[in-house]
Amino acid sequence: MRETILIVDDEKDIVEMLQDYFVYNGYEVMTAFCGEEAVLKAERQPDLILLDINMPGMDGLEVCRLIRYFVSCPILFLTARIEERDKIRGFGIGGDDYIVKPFSIDELGARVEAHLRRERRHQNAAVVKFGNRIAIDYSERELYFDGKKVAFAKKEFDIIELLSLHAGQVFGKERIYELVWGYDSEGDSAVVAEHIRRIRAKLQVAGAKSCIETVWGVGYKWRK
Repeated sequence: MRETILIVDDEKDIVEMLQDYFVYNGYEVMTAFCGEEAVLKAERQPDLILLDINMPGMDGLEVCRLIRYFVSCPILFLTARIEERDKIRGFGIGGDDYIVKPFSIDELGARVEAHLRRERRHQNAAVVKFGNRIAIDYSERELYFDGKKVAFAKKEFDIIELLSLHAGQVFGKERIYELVWGYDSEGDSAVVAEHIRRIRAKLQVAGAKSCIETVWGVGYKWRK
């Protein structure tokens, strides 16, 4: 079955260019030209969403915030410019990557394939228990404490998955950023630290001790 990409942008030329490229490369493509239409199309559960930020009316960040309640696929923002505070906000509401305009369409295609490949790997994992109280279902992307599910945003779970599958191994912030967000460039430490903080806070609310330890001056590890 061919994977489906939802392309959202108010610029018709960009949508048509991306549609032609991804159809040629074997994907099913849906399109939307505004935020409201994007929310409706997202209900069809695409495998990945390319989402322009700067749209009139409902912008891409608001669309992402709304659809994260019912979609779990990767969301890649398209934007003409991005500052660190905007990047942190976007990742915080469930975005997975940023593509800065103007972009290389071949690089975009490679980024899309990398995210989809990561999603395929997630579907083939199993359930692992950590002690007697925490269990992680990697195929369903869920963590349970004393049998009760603890809800995490997509990137939060990606970090949990990375660290827990390599329990005891220390990962620097830049390395976590590279592996989870798929960037080849130097990682963003502030984004990683914010996600770790949120993971720990959610575990604390659930009554669980954080399994993520800080190795000062180095990074983080999952406690064995």
